[in-house]
Amino acid sequence: FTAWALKQQKVVSQQQVGVITSSFMSFTLFSCVAVNVYVKVFTDSPLLVCMDLSLSQEEIIDPKYLWIGPDGKNLEGQTYANLTETGKLMLMGFKESMSGAYTCTLSHRIIETMTQEEVDVFETYKFMLYVNPFAPGWEEVCQQVPYDCEDATNMKVQEARNRIGEFFSRQTYALKHDFSVTHVDSCRPGFGKNDITHQNCAGCCVVCEPGTYSPNNEVICHVCTRPHVKKYGAKFC
Repeated sequence: FTAWALKQQKVVSQQQVGVITSSFMSFTLFSCVAVNVYVKVFTDSPLLVCMDLSLSQEEIIDPKYLWIGPDGKNLEGQTYANLTETGKLMLMGFKESMSGAYTCTLSHRIIETMTQEEVDVFETYKFMLYVNPFAPGWEEVCQQVPYDCEDATNMKVQEARNRIGEFFSRQTYALKHDFSVTHVDSCRPGFGKNDITHQNCAGCCVVCEPGTYSPNNEVICHVCTRPHVKKYGAKFC
């Protein structure tokens, strides 16, 4: 699927650029609302669009795109970054270390209707990407599965539950409602759940953010007492 950016507000400043023509060039900066995107480990991210949905319906003049990764470096030329001519970004083979903020600046030109002046517009969009595995042992298993590993595993668990239930239902001594399945909630080390920070993915095991850690299979990312952890997915402080 495709992840679209959100836009919140704008700040406009102007400066004169020509004495003969008396034309003006406006620099318009849009502050952005970060869009959370959750990517399953070892898979490719959805397409991140350097544009909001409303702007995509308009004709864009002379667009230029600049993508910056969590480390502050330009993503152009990076082997794991697939950049299209239309400014879309796909991150290949997503790993824990690739989590973080991805920012895109779109520059393009517009013609003011009233003054017919040429205006340069700069718009900024931000995506927060988090890796999302689903259970201990996924490293070995998922690399051998050519399709969606999580869906395949959940299907196998459901199939096993149904077979066990059928077995007990055939036993003459089994009483009604004797068989039940208890869900055990856990995340692998370095991951946790947070229904406040990640409201649109409350049940997901999301990589612990910098400054937090998870040493075991609990679902909580603990806050480090000393701010030494600056990476995603820390298992200890």
